[in-house]
This record gives sequence, C-alpha cells and structure tokens, in this order.
Amino acid sequence: MNIIRKRAYARAGLLGNPSDGYHGKTISISVRNFWAEVVLYEWDTVDIVLAEDDRARFSSIYDLARDVKLHGYYGGIRLIKATIKRFVDYCDRRGIALHDRNFSVRYETHIPRQVGLAGSSAIIVATLRCLMEYYGVEIPREVQPSLVLAVENEDLGITGGLQDRVIQVYEGVVYMDFAKERERVIDGYKCYAYEPLDPALLPPIYVSYSEALSEPTEIFHNDIRGRYDRGEELVVNAMKHFAEIARQGRAALLARDHARLAELLDENFNTRRKIYNLPPWQIQMVETARACGARAKFAGSGGAIIGTYRDDAMFEEVRARMAEIGCCTIKPQVSTNRFAQRINE
Repeated sequence: MNIIRKRAYARAGLLGNPSDGYHGKTISISVRNFWAEVVLYEWDTVDIVLAEDDRARFSSIYDLARDVKLHGYYGGIRLIKATIKRFVDYCDRRGIALHDRNFSVRYETHIPRQVGLAGSSAIIVATLRCLMEYYGVEIPREVQPSLVLAVENEDLGITGGLQDRVIQVYEGVVYMDFAKERERVIDGYKCYAYEPLDPALLPPIYVSYSEALSEPTEIFHNDIRGRYDRGEELVVNAMKHFAEIARQGRAALLARDHARLAELLDENFNTRRKIYNLPPWQIQMVETARACGARAKFAGSGGAIIGTYRDDAMFEEVRARMAEIGCCTIKPQVSTNRFAQRINE
C-alpha cells in the first residue's frame, strides 16, 4: 500500500502582523517544533478518519465543556472536507481529470490550539499536499496559500489573512508584500510577492505560548475589519505602520542589525496595543518577557508571543518567569538548513 504522509508546521509572525489582511507587509517564520500531519492511502471509499479533536462522546457535560475550551467547537474534519472540495473545484475549473481511485485520510496535530500558531491552516496545507501527490496535480506554489485561505475564509468562515498560509507553504523565513500593486491573479486566485530569506540571518528567538488560556482567531479579529473599512484613521494608519515595520525589519535582517530588529518587535506590539482591546493575560505575557530584558510581540492572533533574547541566561530567565504565569517557552526550529534548495525549487 502506497502511504502518503505530509506535514505542515506551526508559524509565528515576526513582524508586520496583522497587516497581511490589509495590503500590508509581514515577515513570518516556521516553527518546526510543532506540526500537523496528514496521512492518505488508497481505500475502497473516501473515508475521513476521526481524530481526538473530533470527539462527539463525553463522560459528562463538564468533560464536554473542557473539550470545547481546549479545541473549540470543531475539530479537523471540516478542514479536510473543505480542502477536498476546494481541490476538486480547482481541478474542474482547470480541466484536470482526476483518477477514480478513492482514499482514506486521517490527521493528527501537535500544534497548540487557539494560541495564534496557525494550527487550522496547517491541517489544510498538509491535506492539500497529500491530494496533489495522490492525484499527480501540480498547483503553483504561489497559488497554494491563496487556495488555503479560500478554504478558511470562503468555505468555512474562518477569519484570517494570507501570512499564515504563505509561510506554511514556503517554510523557513519569508518576507511578504501584500501591496495592491504587487497583486497578480493566477488560476483565479490573488497572489502577491513572497521573498524567502535565509534563516541564518535571524538573531536568537524564543516563542512562548499559553498552556491554559486561549481564544479563537475569529474572536480576536472581531471589528478591526469594520473599523478599517469605515476609514477609522487610527486603524488605517496602524496598518500602514505595521507594513513599514516589516519593511524595516527586512532591511535589519539583511544588514544583520539585530538591535534594530529587536526595537521593531517592541514597536510592533506597542502599535497593536493602540488599536486592540487586548485581554489582560495576553498583555501580561508580553510584559513578563520584557521584564527579563527580552523583546516581545504577539506571534499571531493572541495566546503566543515571539521575541529576541540576549543569551542563554536570559532565555532561561524568560522560560522560568513565563512558566510562573502558565506559559511554555521554546527556541523555535525554523528550518532544516535547506534554504538555498527551497528558493530554487
């Protein structure tokens, strides 16, 4: 039996987020410490196997409530079903005939849930990779993030921007320019400018995430879009500033100016705080890390932070202090040192 096994990794927004949904610019990194894995193999029928996150039987109402708190109201089944449907639609529009062999597909995820590390899109990316290999279909790499975003935005109503999907498709470190003038339409999907950067340019980086408290991305992004669309000056100017922070961050990385990059990380969070009503526990995460001398900003929609630190002594202090408030701290594994190979693929 030919078994296809694909992974997609967690990600952390280094700079510029959340401007990716507002024609801004961002830099993101892969966090290979965490991943979603999808396995697909030929089967008599199309069979999607339930995973632990898809539980429908509970020992009590309190067990159900705990499960919803940890995993939300939906597991990964809807993500896989929507990806298969979107893949079929893509092939139909392109006149691509698919063979008639059915398959069984299952998934597991090791990405912390609802802390802004892009767990949902990782399942979709991994599923799409399996489908492309199983059916021998090549979807242009620059199209794949937009297709994944369409699965979430259009098919499932999950709010988000392109940043997560770009970094999970490209991996490593990517600078993304979502300016309208960089927009292209390929296979019916809007694509933008994505520039892989050498992970060796990064300074020492940590990621901390809450092990107890979280909230879905849909809640975090609530109302910012409306305020932006209404032309609220504070929000519009903030999105422009996020984009400029990312542009300067790219320059700082290329110049190996780690001091400037650290300043930009703090500036990114300080700007975000001006336009969002942030939960106190999320602010506490940033302030706890900063009290150790580290720099800090949100890694995504909230519940995880990313920052730089000076040396191992500072990292250990950050880890200890963050543990006191219920957070786990890691050194993210960003790449497999195949940077030159990937950018030439």
